Amino acid sequence: MSYCFLNVGSKSDTDRKGFSIGASNILQGRSTYYFSMEQIEAATEGFDPANKIGEGGFGSVYKGLLEDGTRVAVKQLSSQSSQGNREFLNEVGMISALEHPNLVKLFGCCIDGNQLLLVYEYMENNSLGRALFGHEGNRLKLDWSTRYAICLGVAKGLAYLHEESVFRIVHRDIKATNILLDKNLNPKISDFGLAKLYEKEHTHISTRVAGTVGYMAPEYATRGYLTDKADVYSYGVVVLEVVSGKKNADETFLHLLDLAFLLLEEGRLIELVDPSLNLDYPQEEALRLLNVALLCCNSSPTLRPAMSTVARMLTGEIDVPIPTKDASVNDDWITGALKKLSSDSQPKNGQLHNSPGVSEISQRDDENVAFHTSTSESLSDVSRAS
Repeated sequence: MSYCFLNVGSKSDTDRKGFSIGASNILQGRSTYYFSMEQIEAATEGFDPANKIGEGGFGSVYKGLLEDGTRVAVKQLSSQSSQGNREFLNEVGMISALEHPNLVKLFGCCIDGNQLLLVYEYMENNSLGRALFGHEGNRLKLDWSTRYAICLGVAKGLAYLHEESVFRIVHRDIKATNILLDKNLNPKISDFGLAKLYEKEHTHISTRVAGTVGYMAPEYATRGYLTDKADVYSYGVVVLEVVSGKKNADETFLHLLDLAFLLLEEGRLIELVDPSLNLDYPQEEALRLLNVALLCCNSSPTLRPAMSTVARMLTGEIDVPIPTKDASVNDDWITGALKKLSSDSQPKNGQLHNSPGVSEISQRDDENVAFHTSTSESLSDVSRAS
């Protein structure tokens, strides 16, 4: 590959004008791949708009081609932004020390004036979010086995972050757009800009809320109470999206999670499966995946399974308990939902055809808080980062 290897700490703070002293101190003594701006500009053809493949909460992403033919993705951040600075440090400080087939690989970085650039392996099929919910021309036809493999791969990646890696990491922003797909549709967790380290001896981290509305666990969204079980909750929501082909939230009807618990209570959970699959899936496997998703979305973090347990459930190593009705669905919503289902949805071959969502739910039941809210099409980020 056409990049140089050096100790980033060897560059002086003066050379990194615009890059904060805090960032420099973090990088001091850490070896990493360092690209020159000339290399990156050549790879991206001067950041040609035609090479722009994404727009994150804190910067743009461009595809590029190195001199040796290696395809890369370049994320452009600004050190003028405290969040951009923080994201850069998180990525270089965390992901550069991690290696797992279900985590996106960081090749290196570049610091040039006020620009901070991160260089990753290129993911040919963009994000899971685009594959499921992108414009018609960008969507991918994902068969059942591919969907199941994606859910299993993400579970393994999170289990590695939570239990197996050199660091113990809470991602804090697991969502469909942060799961990238390679040329073979293997999933890779990306975007560690909001990730937090935690130690096993600590029961939780108290922090300001940062993440994406609709995927955040209730205890974290409302109280800033953060554990690895917040990622488990977000994972459960993503699985519901993958299985149903429906967005997590929509302003027309009912939150996807509430719909799932409603169908569970009615004994019709299988109806949540994406009708575009045309019943071409093993029903037992579909119910296993849906039940795992609902276990992950329990309103109580202590009742959510660990991600290693989730992975073992999905591989059939251990049985999947049947989830029970969650506090996130109350009787008024069930009554309204059933009326809406009977008037607007006509089941065909046991499948639902509408794409239900929710406008806004905020219910408190003793100590259990159900926090649901609608989102825009792009599921805008909440950037009240600590």
